[in-house]
Amino acid sequence: MIIGLPKEIKKHEYRAAVTPAGVRELKKDGHSIIIEKSAGEGSGFPDRDYTEAGAEVADKNSLFGRSELIVKVKEPFPSEYELLRQGQAVFTYLHLAANIELTDILLRKNIAGFGYETLEEHGTLPLLMPMSEIAGRMAPIAAAFYLQKVYNGSGILMTGVEGVPPAKVLILGAGIVGMNAARVALGMGARVTVINRGIEKLKLIDELFRGAVGTLPATKENIESEALKADAVIGAVLIPGAKAPKLISREIVSKMKKGSVIVDVSVDQGGCIETTRPTTHDNPVYEVDGVIHYCVANMPGAYPRTSTLALTNKTLPYIKLLAKNGIANSARDDSPLRSALNTYKGKIMHRGLAESINKKIVN
Repeated sequence: MIIGLPKEIKKHEYRAAVTPAGVRELKKDGHSIIIEKSAGEGSGFPDRDYTEAGAEVADKNSLFGRSELIVKVKEPFPSEYELLRQGQAVFTYLHLAANIELTDILLRKNIAGFGYETLEEHGTLPLLMPMSEIAGRMAPIAAAFYLQKVYNGSGILMTGVEGVPPAKVLILGAGIVGMNAARVALGMGARVTVINRGIEKLKLIDELFRGAVGTLPATKENIESEALKADAVIGAVLIPGAKAPKLISREIVSKMKKGSVIVDVSVDQGGCIETTRPTTHDNPVYEVDGVIHYCVANMPGAYPRTSTLALTNKTLPYIKLLAKNGIANSARDDSPLRSALNTYKGKIMHRGLAESINKKIVN
């Protein structure tokens, strides 16, 4: 199979879809790899490393025109839509529930859209996990930074000092993002509370942190009450393939502490705060009623070397499987890649996505 690795074009996105070592593995399997010039430089991998691994360096038009499978980190951007060919396959973080325009393009062009974020195996989301770990660990750091008064924050030091209490951090969701956020926030000395819909995850948190992290079930009253007390709120909610539910309303945001910080990691899926809108690394925050919002949609892109290595470790086995089996075989129900399939032959293939955008064409 001919596999194309384009350069990411999202603002300040420095990750690469596959490392040179990953290219070498794909070449061993007999596949042809085309990489766009400078695609790996942001992660510390120059073109020379890729050519030595067996890849061909080409321009974007040639890459899209010749490749059967496009492997990316972030979803295709509007400037890339016209480059997508009828019947091509794309394997990347798609997050289609929050992107109707791209969904329509994939359907119209009969693109086989495989989303990292919906691939499930053994009850886990293995391709979402590494980036969720990084984003979760970054979230309390970002919150602590923007609590500084020079950024209009409340001026509360996350760690506190002797005789002065630390910041209160509320985490919505106890999945991979939430668990990692709790770990780092607690390590910084913050007073941490996690709210989650399922009680089993709360039990796990209680066991792991030995009661040092507070836990509450996800009721409207609990969410609103804790949000009003919090110095920082971290949105870590995920429903695979679907839009994130809005857990904190615009009205509640208006009543939160002035100078408090919201870090909505679930922004890729639309965000779990009503006032969330995507931001970029070069303009990461905005204010609503005195509450600072950090809603960068590609947080791990700020640490591309770590992120690219961690991502390839997880994605490479599935890229190899997809390339070996071909698109049609990978789209069958007995393939672990079937859960990653969002669009195929002009149809929505993932139920969560279909329900989010009110489509009924699910197979």
